[in-house]
Amino acid sequence: MKRGLLSLLMILTVVGTFAIVPPSGEKVDVYYFHFTRRCQTCLNVEKTAKESVENLYPDQVTKGEITFQSINLDEKEGADLGKKCKVEGQTLIVICGDKRVDLTDKGFLYANGNPEKLKEEIKKAVEEVQK
Repeated sequence: MKRGLLSLLMILTVVGTFAIVPPSGEKVDVYYFHFTRRCQTCLNVEKTAKESVENLYPDQVTKGEITFQSINLDEKEGADLGKKCKVEGQTLIVICGDKRVDLTDKGFLYANGNPEKLKEEIKKAVEEVQK
């Protein structure tokens, strides 16, 4: 009985591990790094990016395969992650493994006037890092 239960737990662990891995084999993280003081454009970049990820990839977000995280660089944890990601200021990036697409310029260009275009750019970036 114990052996059967142990085997079942091992199988569920292995299946569960593979169930949360995206098609490329690695998790995709969309990060928006910012400081505590932000202008309306900064807030719109975050809002549009977050909504885009959630609307484009609802199943993958639920499974943890694709994440959106807003990171405050003025906080210690945010500063540490910023250093790890080689970020020093407001930045919108998509990362999967060692692949990285910087969308900062496009984020600030489109967030206010053309959020649908930013959504398209995020989709292209996610697809690029998953290749």
